[in-house]
Amino acid sequence: MRNNLDHIRDIAEIRSMMERSSKFMSLSGWAGIFAGTYALIGALIATKVYHFHPVTISDATINSSSAELVQLIILALVVLLMASGTAIFFSYQRAKQRGEKAWNATARRLLSNMAVPLFTGVVILIFLLTNGLLGLLAPFTLIFYGLALYNAGTFTFKEVKILGLVQLSLGLISIWLISYAIILWAVGFGLAHIIYGIYMHNKYER
Repeated sequence: MRNNLDHIRDIAEIRSMMERSSKFMSLSGWAGIFAGTYALIGALIATKVYHFHPVTISDATINSSSAELVQLIILALVVLLMASGTAIFFSYQRAKQRGEKAWNATARRLLSNMAVPLFTGVVILIFLLTNGLLGLLAPFTLIFYGLALYNAGTFTFKEVKILGLVQLSLGLISIWLISYAIILWAVGFGLAHIIYGIYMHNKYER
């Protein structure tokens, strides 16, 4: 009986070691909470300060060649950099607590799988910007970010894949509801990230 229990423990330990080597387990729930908060603040500034609220695909309150659009792009980049920087910081801290390297082969595989949909999304967003199709900016950021997360979920927690499906679904819905696209963007990048972060923190970090 004891030998059987020892074998079961050995198998469980081997399985745990294999999972650690094949999946990036240093993602922190706090990163999601902060990223969601940044996104909500960014969406509020975009709508209240810059009055960005497209009603149709090519009809927006901001002209495609205006200075306000440049400021809006800068705002988006600031939110992106803050969210990325926070994710890197908390991933490093969590990896350090686990006695692991944050930048390892699994992390590289995760990022390489995210890079393809993200790069494709950037190219399409540039096309939309230069052609004045500002109403599609929010939907397509959700769609390609969702695809990136879905790919990344193969190399980390399964909840990341679920979050990706949420983002993708909101993006597809917002294509048909352009006048609500900013609200759906805030729900996806803001509220969904915060809920995901709280859940991840309570499940894996406490």
